[in-house]
Amino acid sequence: MLTVGLALCSALANAASSVLQRRAAAVHAPAEHGGAGGMPRALLRLLRRPDWLAGVGLLMLSAVLQGWALGVGSLSLVQPLLATELLFTLLVGSLVFRRPPDRRTWTAFVALAVGLAVFLLSAAPRPGRTDATSRAWLMAGGVACCVVVLLVLVARTVRGAARAVLFGLGSAVSFATTAALLKETVGQLRFGPGAMFSHWSPYATAAVGLVAFLLLQSALGAGSLAASQPALTLGDALTSVALGWALFEESVQLGLRIIPEIIGIALIGAGSIGLANASSVRRGWDTPGERGGGHPGRRDE
Repeated sequence: MLTVGLALCSALANAASSVLQRRAAAVHAPAEHGGAGGMPRALLRLLRRPDWLAGVGLLMLSAVLQGWALGVGSLSLVQPLLATELLFTLLVGSLVFRRPPDRRTWTAFVALAVGLAVFLLSAAPRPGRTDATSRAWLMAGGVACCVVVLLVLVARTVRGAARAVLFGLGSAVSFATTAALLKETVGQLRFGPGAMFSHWSPYATAAVGLVAFLLLQSALGAGSLAASQPALTLGDALTSVALGWALFEESVQLGLRIIPEIIGIALIGAGSIGLANASSVRRGWDTPGERGGGHPGRRDE
């Protein structure tokens, strides 16, 4: 229960961070475009906004909570739970931007939430080791690296939705690997902070996290959220389960339970597609609304 609570709080903090930073950027959008000094001036303006600073603080809190969750629980439980960030983003955003989600968005909410519950209850992830052996890291890390390289190479040969899906999968594998490295880093804390910072894992976490971020930007630039978001959500969850088994000897229930697990995965995918396609998201939802929300019939615009 502690692991679940920490993972959900991490997802909520990250969602609130995204919404607050988006609100600050939208309210205080730079008047000028282009120019070498545009970015520094925009950053200076944001640094004077309490909501942007609060968003940065929540982002750091989210990272701490995720590390804590990975320290006390399994990778295959924590990472799938972080998919609830999609739900929390729209819930918090609907309050901040005063644009409640429409009925189709709520349906996608329910599909994603039920899918996560069905998958996790059926799989029943069990924790294993707190750290992985060097041999396990060489094998699992090598496979993950090859998969990401292959996805990127194939993505460069296609366009549109296929490109977004492939970059999204590459980003998902990278984010799952980053979480596994973070779990390894937290596991080193039992030997003391000095031992942790002298270990290779913190620096690998930062490097792989940067790769994941860059691949995410490529996925978002290649196509719509409807193409990249399901690949990100499902890819992260499933890769985390695989890495948890390969690195930390975590286990999930199989046998007949694989049927509800597949149903849960399908619901997660459907919910992700629904949230990415929601008119609440696609029609200026993340721009601050006027007090009172305008015409009731146009809340989703």
